[in-house]
Amino acid sequence: MKYSKDQFSCPVEATLLLIGGKYKPLILWYLIEKPLHYMELQRMIPKATPKMLSQQLHSLEECGMLHREVIPDKPPGTLYSLTPFGRSIIPVLEAMCHWGADFLDSQDIPASCTK
Repeated sequence: MKYSKDQFSCPVEATLLLIGGKYKPLILWYLIEKPLHYMELQRMIPKATPKMLSQQLHSLEECGMLHREVIPDKPPGTLYSLTPFGRSIIPVLEAMCHWGADFLDSQDIPASCTK
């Protein structure tokens, strides 16, 4: 999908267009280590309904952050991985994780940035 600078009022708005959404950051976070099958992502994000997870995955694929590979098994499987463009968001996700961990620590809630 093509975007133009004039459609955004600031860079944060552009970032939110790409990774904003209830589960997009989590999907990207879990894919940092290795490609995952749809069902693995569904188990890792149990609050996401299948429809919502599919929509978020499709959106991330459409903007070029994810690569989707159909595995011709019976039944067919789907494997998701980060594209080079998707990997470029890793420092942002790591900063979000550390910020969130600091926040939780301030609330006396133990947290770590493990996937």
